[in-house]
Amino acid sequence: MYDLAILGGGPGGLTAGMYAGRANLKTIVIDKGLPGGQMQNTLEIENYPGFKNITGAQLSELLYEHMLEFGAEWKQAEIVDVNFEGSEKQIVLAGGETISAKAVIIATGTQPRRLNVPGETLLAGRGVSYCATCDGAFFRNKQVVVVGGGDSAVEEGIFLTRFAAQVTIIHRRDQLRAAPILQKRAFANDKINFIWDTVVEEIVGENRVTQVKLKNVKTGEASELDADGVFIYIGYLPNTGYLKNSGVLNDNGFIDTDEKMATKIPGVFAIGDVRETYLRQIVTAAGDGALAAMSAYHYLETL
Repeated sequence: MYDLAILGGGPGGLTAGMYAGRANLKTIVIDKGLPGGQMQNTLEIENYPGFKNITGAQLSELLYEHMLEFGAEWKQAEIVDVNFEGSEKQIVLAGGETISAKAVIIATGTQPRRLNVPGETLLAGRGVSYCATCDGAFFRNKQVVVVGGGDSAVEEGIFLTRFAAQVTIIHRRDQLRAAPILQKRAFANDKINFIWDTVVEEIVGENRVTQVKLKNVKTGEASELDADGVFIYIGYLPNTGYLKNSGVLNDNGFIDTDEKMATKIPGVFAIGDVRETYLRQIVTAAGDGALAAMSAYHYLETL
């Protein structure tokens, strides 16, 4: 029996594990992937306090080592179900193992939202990607398309110019939503051009991406654009499928919390991107993690 089980090992989960371990709670962090979560796929981080520039993999390793120093355990496993009823919370893992804990912090984050257009699934891994850091090097001197207009789309579009001959950012609106500093860099980059008020209707290709079919949302005009790769950044969906019967999800599949990261179920807390929150950043997830760990500590003291 653990005092605290943390579901997810991104920056929020790792920080929560560090604070919980430091509070002398018997703590386990469970994640099916590598420590750091999506942060592992971020090439450059330049907005985390104390580091002018650090890779996602480096920051992940630093947070992971820091957590282990305070005694929290790490377990690589997929979570398939939970039972939050009663004072003992049950976390069911793939393969049938069950972890019991007195309190739980949910930190399983999000996953990229898909376009859900013809060709996207068929050509995934064959030109369709959701991670420029992972796949950008495969598109040296190629023509690539980036779909989206937020921070991720623009930041990854800029990164792709290191390899691609040309990067075309396609956005359904007539202006970007990305941070001004990112917009400034993108507009100043000769390798980046923009197609506004446009959506991707289909991704074309047999064994690899060769073209995208487009539609202007204002005029309805259809067009085609040759491309070797399509990188999709149109938002994220919460990784909460395993929580469908838990009673903690809102109508959007995210989790509502109070200012102490507590959900409506006593002893269950939620942090980071999986939470219904205004800003989703590494630093905010870490802050959530610290707060939730201390909230869990005070909750456990009442038992």
